[in-house]
Amino acid sequence: MHLGETVKRGLQAEGFDVELVHDGAEGLWRARERPYAAVVLDILLPGVNGYEVCRTLRQAGVWTPVLMLTAKNGEYDEAEALDIGADDFLSKPFSFVVLVARLRALARRGAAPRPRILTAGDLVLDPVTRSCHRGDDAVALTPRELALLAALLRRAGEVVPKRDLLREVWGDDFDGDANVVEVYMGYLRRKVDAPFGRRSLQTVRGAGYRVTADA
Repeated sequence: MHLGETVKRGLQAEGFDVELVHDGAEGLWRARERPYAAVVLDILLPGVNGYEVCRTLRQAGVWTPVLMLTAKNGEYDEAEALDIGADDFLSKPFSFVVLVARLRALARRGAAPRPRILTAGDLVLDPVTRSCHRGDDAVALTPRELALLAALLRRAGEVVPKRDLLREVWGDDFDGDANVVEVYMGYLRRKVDAPFGRRSLQTVRGAGYRVTADA
């Protein structure tokens, strides 16, 4: 029996009302048009893959909780799923008991509000579309640069210690050179400050880093 059918029958036995869709485009349409309590989304879908379905939903302002399933393993696949707006992640083979528990938790939590646009003066970062602008000009940033800038913008005007940035952007288990933060700050300055004659990304000696408005 197809995995989707097996999951559907199991969830129905647990009291869930389930709609099963095998095509990514069809699933995207339904998720945009109907008020589901939660969506279980397989990354390996025909037509439109799960990453694109989730990304498009979030860009459209649909915040139904999404749990993504994939046959892939590894921190980068999980990170990508979460970065594009998924709320939870399970790799195959997975425990059906765990799937049910996580779905119930997502349903109780409900749809999360849209993340606020992050700004400092005319520097703008949209966490949903993962886009950055300086005034009317788009600024192309890598995922790591976006994550670092977002961490600073969420505390705009404050000095953020290097250890906080390492933990938030590189993770608790990062065991590389802590100077990677300064390296990436240099990358950001060359993209969001230097071309526009700004110095909004600042190093505070012995304390950390901060972003200010229109410095």
